[in-house]
Amino acid sequence: MPPTAAPVAAPVKPPPAAERVYVHVKEAVLDRRYEGGMLLTEGELAEAVGVSRTPVREALLRLEAEGLIKLYPKKGALVLPVSAQEIADVVETRMLVEEHAVRKAVPAPAGLLARLTELLESLKANVASGDLREAARLDRCFHAEIVRSSGNEILVRLYDQLRDRQLRMGVEILRAHPGRLRRNIEEHTEILEALRAGDADAAVAAVHGHVGSVAELLRGERR
Repeated sequence: MPPTAAPVAAPVKPPPAAERVYVHVKEAVLDRRYEGGMLLTEGELAEAVGVSRTPVREALLRLEAEGLIKLYPKKGALVLPVSAQEIADVVETRMLVEEHAVRKAVPAPAGLLARLTELLESLKANVASGDLREAARLDRCFHAEIVRSSGNEILVRLYDQLRDRQLRMGVEILRAHPGRLRRNIEEHTEILEALRAGDADAAVAAVHGHVGSVAELLRGERR
């Protein structure tokens, strides 16, 4: 009998043009390759991604709804800078949610401690590579795991809504303060050790100190 032919894998469809533009612009804004105050034109974006202007408009409308850009007819899209009010709002929300969640996490289950340890080790490895966006992402994931452990799905969704703003602010801090990477490791270690010890008050104090120090740096950028 002749050998059976191996099945041919179906070709992978590329994402829709509007999705490609959306991802390109969003990642550039979060990475701060597109800085706050920069004006983006449909023509430039269409050329950069290799699409027509129609999907560019669709993607920009989506990004405007997320609060990352502001559209100006016949001019383009303005990348919105991070405002002092946005910083205050994000910090206040983080403090309320994270302090509640870390207190509720005590006594911490073994699975949570293992996941936080894994994220902390990844963050340590990331210090050597200098990938600021990945460092900011790992920072957010560390705190998100604690919030998720609370079991309160409303709080989890609320915290997830802060994701992009936190990433953008995190990259800004790390670029302005390169030494902050090592300080992040120290502060995350304090949170993890307090959880391991089952000390809710120490865990809350560590979270408060970490979020508060981040807030001070962000406010300092605007003095």
